[in-house]
Amino acid sequence: MAELTVSLLVEGGKASGGPPLATSIGPLGVNVNNIVKEINDKTKDFAGVTVPVKITVNKDTKAFTVSVGMPAVASLLKKEAGIEKGAKAEPGQKPAPVGDISFDKVVKVARIKVGSTNATELKSAVLSVLGTCLSVGLTCDGQDSKAIAKKVKKGEYDAQIK
Repeated sequence: MAELTVSLLVEGGKASGGPPLATSIGPLGVNVNNIVKEINDKTKDFAGVTVPVKITVNKDTKAFTVSVGMPAVASLLKKEAGIEKGAKAEPGQKPAPVGDISFDKVVKVARIKVGSTNATELKSAVLSVLGTCLSVGLTCDGQDSKAIAKKVKKGEYDAQIK
């Protein structure tokens, strides 16, 4: 059985039948519109976020499978904070804040990502998300995310994390 796998990034719920999908899968004789419909159905909950997608097509039977990966933490944070772009900084420099996010939203992102990261518990995932806040240029509840991470390590946010 000969299979072809195509990996691409799509905005949740907004895949289209144009390039790169049509150019890579169209010549195989499969119905690209059916693939697009399935991608959009599976990614509609991630509207506004870039999502990794893999399409595997059996060249003989024309059967296909669509698997959706987990969006990057930075993409989820930007969506939750309502910003389009993260901060930019010179190497070794701390980026200037471009937005603020509530701790509850940090926990929400951590809950989404906990199963797909190396974090074995939610508290570890929260700390990881706070680290990403720093690199994206987000403060958390008006404070530097490093300061919030220290408080999380001390247990000051345990009630909100559970």
